[in-house]
Amino acid sequence: MPDPVATAPPKISDRTVGTSSTPDKPAKSSKKISWFYSALPFNVASGPLGTFIQLALLHYYGQSTGTVYIGLIVTFYNGVTIPAAMLWGFATDRFHRRKPIIALSFVIVAIDLAALLFTESVFGVGLLYCMFGLFATASATPYHLLIMETQPKNSWASAFAKFSMIGTLGNVFGLLLSLVWVAFLPFEWLVIPLSALCLVSAALAVWLIDEPSFVFERQMIALQKPSFSHKFLAVPMMFLHIPRTHDFKGVFNGLRHELTSQVPLLYISIVAFNIAGGIFNTSLIPSMTRNNLTQSDIYAVYLVAMVIQVIAFRYAAPYIARRTLVKTAVGGLVIRSVCYASMGVSVYLVSGIWYIVPAIIFYPIAAGIAYAIYYTSSSTMVFNSLGSKGHGSSLGVYSALVGIASMAGSLISGFTSVYLGYYVTFVLAAFFLVSAAALTASLSRFEQNTKMPRAIA
Repeated sequence: MPDPVATAPPKISDRTVGTSSTPDKPAKSSKKISWFYSALPFNVASGPLGTFIQLALLHYYGQSTGTVYIGLIVTFYNGVTIPAAMLWGFATDRFHRRKPIIALSFVIVAIDLAALLFTESVFGVGLLYCMFGLFATASATPYHLLIMETQPKNSWASAFAKFSMIGTLGNVFGLLLSLVWVAFLPFEWLVIPLSALCLVSAALAVWLIDEPSFVFERQMIALQKPSFSHKFLAVPMMFLHIPRTHDFKGVFNGLRHELTSQVPLLYISIVAFNIAGGIFNTSLIPSMTRNNLTQSDIYAVYLVAMVIQVIAFRYAAPYIARRTLVKTAVGGLVIRSVCYASMGVSVYLVSGIWYIVPAIIFYPIAAGIAYAIYYTSSSTMVFNSLGSKGHGSSLGVYSALVGIASMAGSLISGFTSVYLGYYVTFVLAAFFLVSAAALTASLSRFEQNTKMPRAIA
C-alpha cells in the first residue's frame, strides 16, 4: 500500500461527524431508564413473525406455490418499508410527540397480528404482513430520539447499546417462545400471544414514557454515531427528505473520478449485499420445509442464529477497532459468501432431516458472526461518508437503494428457487456477496487517509 501523500483523499475512519450544541440534561430521577423496557414485549412479538408468515404460506399453499408467494409477499413487504420510513420520520418531526406514536403503533400492530388468525388467503396474509411493516417501523425513530432527549449526552452510547440489547433479547425470547409453542400447540394460534404482547408494550409505553421537556429534530440521529448505528440496526433506512433524481446523480457522478469514487462504490457494494440477503433469506425457510424439517426445527435454526448474533455484536466493535474498516467489511462479506455457497452445495447434496446440520452451522455463522462484522464496519463507513452538510440527500439515496435492493433480491429468490432450484438461488446470493466484497476491497486505496468524503450533490 503506498504511503499517504498530502493530496490524497481522506480515509475511511471511525471519527464521528458533527456534535450537538444542546447542553446535556440529566435524566429524570423517576423512570430514569425504565421506559426502555416498554419495547421488550413488542420485540418478543416481532422476532418470530417473518418466519411465521413464511411457514403459514407454505402450510396453506404447498412447496412450489408457497415459495413463489413468499418471494412476492416479502418483496411487497420490503417495498412498504421505504414509504413507512419516510412517513413515520416526517410524522415524528411534525408532531413532536413520542408517546402517542409509539403506543398507537403497538395497538395497530396488535390488531394486525390478531387478524392473521382469521385469514388463509394469500392476499389477506400479504396485506396484513405489509401492514405490519408499515406500522411496526413507527416506534423506532421516536424511541431513538427519546434516548437523546432524556439521557445525558455522555451516556448516549451506552443507552443506545442497552436499548438495542433489550430489543435483541426480545427477539431471542420470541423465537424461543415460538419454538416451544409450535411443538405443543396449534401453529396458527401463535399470533394470539404475539398480539397480546404488543398490547402489553402499548400499555407500558403509556405508563412509563414521559414526554421530554425539549425535543430534537430527526436529523440529530444522523449526526451522532451511536444513534445512527443503532437506528440503522433496527430499521436500515432513514429519510431526512424524499430523495430526488439529482440526489442520485450527485452520488453516482463521483464514479467519473477516482478521488470521488469511494462513496458510490461503497453504496453499490451495499446494494449487492442487500440483494444477496434478499435472495438467500427469502428461500431459506422453503429449502428447510422441502427437506421435511419441522416448524420447531426451523425456529431452532433461527434461535441459534440470533443467539450467535447477540454474542457477535458484543465483540464486533473491539475486533474492528484493531483493524481497518475495509478489511473487516471484506472479511465479513467473504465469510458470509462462503456460508451461502456452502448452503447451496448442501441443499444439492443433503436431503431429509440431515439438512438441519448445514442449516444450523452455516446460517448462524452468516447471520451472526459475518453479519455483525460487516454491519458494524459498513455502517461506520456510511456514517463517515455523510459529512456535516448535505447528509439528508446522501441518506435518502442510501436508504432508497437499500430498500430497492432488498425488494429485488426477494423477487428474484421466489422464482429462481422454484424454476432453477435452491442450490442455484444460494450460489447466486453468494455471487452477489463476492461482488460486494470486491467492490469494498477497492476502497482500501483510500483507507490511509483521514476521512471518506461525502458525495457532492
